[in-house]
Amino acid sequence: MTLAELVELDEGWQSRALCKGATSLFFPGRGEDTSAAKAICEPCPVRERCLEHALTYPEKIGIYGGYTEKERRLMRRQRREDAA
Repeated sequence: MTLAELVELDEGWQSRALCKGATSLFFPGRGEDTSAAKAICEPCPVRERCLEHALTYPEKIGIYGGYTEKERRLMRRQRREDAA
């Protein structure tokens, strides 16, 4: 099975996300409070998969896996440094 086929099979994780239907919370304006979105992420059964998606396919806006883009940018930078 190819990588593309594996990714396609795993895309069903989004249907199990606790944020399903509450997307406006996950795209706050600059400087707006993100705590409500992060609180929904905390117990989410697909939180890790969501975060990995946002790290792999760099999502530029929104809360994914309980982290903002700024927080994810730092994570990606750390991964690159760790890999070097």
